Amino acid sequence: MKLNKFPHFQAPAPWAVVVNLLLVYAAYMLTRAAFFLENQSLYQHLPGNPQAWSIVWGGLYFDTAAIAYTNALYVLLVLLPCHFKETPLWQKCCKWLFVVVNGLALAMNLGDSVYFQYTARRTTIAFFSEFGGDDKLGSIVALEFVRHWYLVLLFVVLMALLWFCYCRPTTRLQPRRRYYVIHTLSVLVAALLCWAGMRGGFWDNRPIKLSTANQFIIRPNDASLILNTPFSMIRTIGKQSYHNPAFFADQAVLNRLYTPIHQPSADDNPNANSNDSTNIIKFKVQSSKFKAPSSKLKKNVVVIFLESFAREYFGSLNKEVLPGYRGYTPFLDSLMNHAVSFRYTYANGRSSIDAMPSALCGLPMFVESFVAASHANNHLEGMANCLSRMGYQTAFFHGAPASSLGFQGFCKSTGFQQCFAQEDFEADPRTGGEADSDHWWGIWDEPFLQYFRLKMSEMRQPFMTTLFTLSSHHPFHIPDQYKNVFPEEEMPIHKCIRYTDHALRRFFAEASREPWFQNTLFVLTGDHTNMSNHPEYKSSINQFSTSIIFYDPAGTLQPGIREGIAQQTDILPTVLGYVGYQQPYMAFGVDLFRTAPSDTWAVNYLDGIYQYASGDYVLQFDGQNTIGFYALTDYCMRRNLLGQRPEQAVMERRLKAIIQQYMQRMIDNKLVP
Repeated sequence: MKLNKFPHFQAPAPWAVVVNLLLVYAAYMLTRAAFFLENQSLYQHLPGNPQAWSIVWGGLYFDTAAIAYTNALYVLLVLLPCHFKETPLWQKCCKWLFVVVNGLALAMNLGDSVYFQYTARRTTIAFFSEFGGDDKLGSIVALEFVRHWYLVLLFVVLMALLWFCYCRPTTRLQPRRRYYVIHTLSVLVAALLCWAGMRGGFWDNRPIKLSTANQFIIRPNDASLILNTPFSMIRTIGKQSYHNPAFFADQAVLNRLYTPIHQPSADDNPNANSNDSTNIIKFKVQSSKFKAPSSKLKKNVVVIFLESFAREYFGSLNKEVLPGYRGYTPFLDSLMNHAVSFRYTYANGRSSIDAMPSALCGLPMFVESFVAASHANNHLEGMANCLSRMGYQTAFFHGAPASSLGFQGFCKSTGFQQCFAQEDFEADPRTGGEADSDHWWGIWDEPFLQYFRLKMSEMRQPFMTTLFTLSSHHPFHIPDQYKNVFPEEEMPIHKCIRYTDHALRRFFAEASREPWFQNTLFVLTGDHTNMSNHPEYKSSINQFSTSIIFYDPAGTLQPGIREGIAQQTDILPTVLGYVGYQQPYMAFGVDLFRTAPSDTWAVNYLDGIYQYASGDYVLQFDGQNTIGFYALTDYCMRRNLLGQRPEQAVMERRLKAIIQQYMQRMIDNKLVP
């Protein structure tokens, strides 16, 4: 049978619109089911849970808004009270508009089913700022089409559903008066309903936004299941990322509760609770483990961002969480015998471009990545600026093309004197050139780490360098010569973690022979987490649980996993304290070597929920109210202690102060003292 012989469903225009929009609702629900199934390990608490109906109703709520936004033009063109539109050509154009626009929306939803695994949130318009200049994106998407062929098949089925089940408005002309009355009333009613759908109801003072999804959640991860990608994209177009919550009207009260401005001194931490005598005792014990380096020869500083190195992949960091677990990092586990880490270590964001401002500038990710936000041009200083004032030579290294992810632009704006990328590696006759490229993201980690070592040996001391690895990244390939050495394991990323761990072993083996090695502090941190196969690392807080390691070959640090909490924003104040920086600076973190374990803390942001870890607990705050309170030892976050612990009120007040300081300073461009 020819396609044009398929029967057409017909109805008067108002009813045809209703039928077609119901068809779109059904398609949206099918894509939400696909999203759930693709990420079901994060939603194991929903099946059989009577509260799960709130997720369904919340999904319909946001689907209504997205469908109203994307179909408003279609509805207008079909219901327009004009006789001239009652032609087959006009109606065919309306059908194409309906199918193409809604097909694009469904493709966004299905694509996010996969992309969500790497970001833990629905994609927003900031995606185009983050990856707009990346020419590798097309090939990655093509690969995912192959890997997730079943989602492509589902998309084809949904497109066929939209096309063949489309209800065509009848074009039979009615008496002119009757025609205009019906269509005019239909347009007015449709406009009113679309307006209400976009806003989230008739009586709401303000339109719904992404954070409104938190009204329907059981756990923070549920917000992404409730939302849909078209809505997330549309509602973030041209929006300011930040607003001042004004929790505290008195600035003096706010500053007493928390200030990110550090005034360095030898014996004090600006954010320690100095009135607590117990903390002072612990502080002295902590300080006794730290011997300041000699002031005659300033320490070199090397910060290495390890792509996707979640804490979950380390055997040495999981003796308590996963007893008997060996992990995938044998070299780093051996290095940990001579290095310092902390009992709880967290990233401040979920993407690579969140890690750079956090670790190098002490700025966590709230709401949107700083690099992609509307305030990205704010004056921000970091480790490179500060150490340059102390006479350091600074350089940034990344094996990807110079334009990748906006890293070089960010580094230049924060004081790095030199930047080295794939192009520089390939131009250096000492390297393998283009032959060492993975043909996806850039240069394999093993050769690029050796290039990194060579370039540091050409720098004068003291120097501060930063390197970002890339091989442990989607699409999770390793060099051909290592495919039998590091075979496939439980998850695709595991072999890549082993490969980069091997590359680090070779780097440290060669670097240990360099004259600058013994005079260097190495800081290694995972930029964010990635694939997980343990429920302990799928909870809302442990989706941020990454690695933070301090290693000084000279032995000035007493090795071991110390009590307390560490976050990426602690790296800047810890390094500046270690090298003796004496000028004021801003960082939303603490000097881990001069702060009592009870005064360490971490903060991050997940789909409208702020998470604040301090002491023995983690608090979840939706911007207005605390919605969760868990023990840090409750790794799977199964028992909500909301309203059951006196620490909750203290932590909520401190978190509000942190949020307000962040928002005020971002809005007022006051990110430096």
